[in-house]
Amino acid sequence: MKLSERQKEIINALQSSNNPISGEVLGEKFGVSRQIIVKDIGVLKAFGIEIISTNKGYKIDNSEKLTRIIESKHEDVDIKDELNTIVDNGGVIIDVFINHSVYGVIKKDLDIHSRNGVNNFVKNMTISTPLKNLTENVHYHTISAKNIKTLDNIEKALKEKGYLS
Repeated sequence: MKLSERQKEIINALQSSNNPISGEVLGEKFGVSRQIIVKDIGVLKAFGIEIISTNKGYKIDNSEKLTRIIESKHEDVDIKDELNTIVDNGGVIIDVFINHSVYGVIKKDLDIHSRNGVNNFVKNMTISTPLKNLTENVHYHTISAKNIKTLDNIEKALKEKGYLS
């Protein structure tokens, strides 16, 4: 199962708002019922997004850095370039995860900030198989950056290289 475009947009809406957004308002924005939004929020929480439920709606704590989940698909030979593209554009790779059809979400924290971190990760990975190989190369990264423009630039660079699915 992949994250839907709506679920990605819910994350963006919550990150862009300083105030909680109700399920009803999100439902109206995306043309679905509040119950569908509740289900989407549950899926996002299962993927590790720290969404806070309040009596006024949902919010993501933006007090430090912003995060974004990217859905990626590429061959093994592209792993180093994908990760370097993220750190070279000012991002931090928080984790990698997949949504396996049998086992559900399988996630590994990475916390990679630099090319040196990328090199160490790739070097250590030579003794194992990447998670993405369990889901036909589809995988997700949570990335963080200081602002939305940096996140947008990272996503643009990855898209230009054909890594975003």
